[in-house]
Amino acid sequence: MEDNDILKRRMAEAGYTQAELAEAVNADLRACGHEGTVSDRTVRNWLTGKTRWPHRRQRAALEAVFQCPVTELGFVPWREAPPSASEEVTLQRRRFLFASAGTALGASADRARHRVGMSDVDRLLAKFSVLIVSDHRYGGRLTIESQAAALAGEALALQARGTAGQRVRCALYACAASFTSSALWAAIDGRRFGVAQRHFERAASLAAMSGELTIQFRIWSHAGSLYRHMARPIDALAANDVARNLHIARRDPMFASLGHARHAAILGLTGDARAVRQTLGHAQEALEASDPAEQRPMWMNAFYDRAELHSLALAACLALGDYEAAEAHGHSSLALVRPEMQRSRAITTARLAQAQLGQGELESAVATAMSVPADVAAEHPRITGMMQEFGAALGLLDASGPHAQVWGQYVHDRQRNPQ
Repeated sequence: MEDNDILKRRMAEAGYTQAELAEAVNADLRACGHEGTVSDRTVRNWLTGKTRWPHRRQRAALEAVFQCPVTELGFVPWREAPPSASEEVTLQRRRFLFASAGTALGASADRARHRVGMSDVDRLLAKFSVLIVSDHRYGGRLTIESQAAALAGEALALQARGTAGQRVRCALYACAASFTSSALWAAIDGRRFGVAQRHFERAASLAAMSGELTIQFRIWSHAGSLYRHMARPIDALAANDVARNLHIARRDPMFASLGHARHAAILGLTGDARAVRQTLGHAQEALEASDPAEQRPMWMNAFYDRAELHSLALAACLALGDYEAAEAHGHSSLALVRPEMQRSRAITTARLAQAQLGQGELESAVATAMSVPADVAAEHPRITGMMQEFGAALGLLDASGPHAQVWGQYVHDRQRNPQ
């Protein structure tokens, strides 16, 4: 019995613990109507080689999570009874995710193909709207990433087993691209950058087939954010420029504003204060020129507004070391952020604490940091990292001083009683 070193390596690249991989696989199983029965022990059996060939449903879920054939995860097939008809349909839907972009899994010649229409697209979008709400509340959880990937598979399954006109086919590709883009963002938010890169590559391919400029903008804009969080500003600027140069950004000032705002956040990493100020000015002007009544995708309406612009400006100024301006943007963002945007509020609050700390306002900084909800700080990888960075910076400034002691006691109490 040999260890499955390939699966171990792929888990490390994706940032999965045994418990997190079990959660991701179970989320995909549940999204397909099955029970989520995978546990830590199940994953341990995969890693130790005790289970060399998982159950077919688990194999399909693993393929959805890692976006590759299960044989590329170190599993070795053995002879087993053929799947039932219903399981075969599910397996075909999953495998389509890993086929080449131009290949469709057709139904067998003797199977009737049903007509796919815009009502099917609307049904998918209704599920997507629920996922968007969950994303804004909880952020980069594996369950959100897996659910988004499963929705993309559902959209592609309709392409594979049904007949549709060109308009519907483009809409289905756009749905699949949009859902994969949400999986990309969840992976970015969860600091699973290797997985995020694979989601980006898949989403970009699907978006190109859709011909839909709004989703192409979203994906390339997300790519810019991915590289920004990876501290690769040159790649981030190049990716975000792809988004900013699309026709939709020239036609709709709202898209132009988002493109400029994210560009400013990236420019902050380069230390170019003049470019940051200019780009934030362009973002503000474009947002003021936009028509709020214009029809836009739900993902745009769900998050981008003046509060988000100030939040990105806060990130830009924080990177520059302009802590006074950063604090001003932080207060403006918190005054405007919508109640349901819990993740955004927590991220902005954490950044505000860093801006106050940068100005030597230790008491205010600690109070601000402690106002981040404990459950959010504990469960959201990005915010957890920001809180750790805050504590380290406070320790350098205050060492064993009273503010560091207050913060240390707070962290200790929170770890003992996270609720």
